[in-house]
Amino acid sequence: MEDQAGRVLVVDDDETVRDVVRRYLETAGFAVDLAGDGTAALAQFAERVPDLVVLDVMMPGLNGLEVCRRLRQTSQVPIVMLTALGEEENRIAGLQLGADDYVTKPFSPKELTLRVASVLRRARMPRPEPPTAELTDGNLRLQMTARQATLDGAVLPLTTREFDLLAFFLSHPGVAFSRADLLEKVWGWDFGDQSTVTVHVRRLREKIERDPAKPVRVATVWGVGYRYDRTQP
Repeated sequence: MEDQAGRVLVVDDDETVRDVVRRYLETAGFAVDLAGDGTAALAQFAERVPDLVVLDVMMPGLNGLEVCRRLRQTSQVPIVMLTALGEEENRIAGLQLGADDYVTKPFSPKELTLRVASVLRRARMPRPEPPTAELTDGNLRLQMTARQATLDGAVLPLTTREFDLLAFFLSHPGVAFSRADLLEKVWGWDFGDQSTVTVHVRRLREKIERDPAKPVRVATVWGVGYRYDRTQP
């Protein structure tokens, strides 16, 4: 059963939340490890690396953001963050640190289980060979095989998802995509919180636009979504 679904490490200081999530995940065929705080999570991770981590942000001591940061220093294991309603700054910080997705508390355990399965399915998909070794737009350059982006020769600190999103935009200049389109084509999800796309676009603009408040590359198409406009023909 573990081989079919995978092993999930659930990290939350609320025992009730851990127990409910564990039961739903196990019913769906996952093997589950539990940790009640950040220090225990890192120790559990070191002992047995899971296929995915469900990680609460607000925990005493070592919080979820710090745990995410430390995990990303050595691992690209998928991470789904649990954030409280209204904690947009934590959601943004988590995504910036490399989290793959987030679910807002209070949440449906069934939805979380579906989200875990979706993130894992995407993570396990073999990456297709890039159609080109390099994508460029003026001073912006993406080296696809090396998965490195530079702007004016300086390396951009892009997360995995930010790189994928930028590569998709550069591969389809001048085409308007809805957030649902991007969620499907870049994230590989047929459902999910579309504000995830909004947060990633915002973070991407902060890294590639001279004035993120007045973007010239990643344009907002009102009533539709986003479009990438090349700065050079």
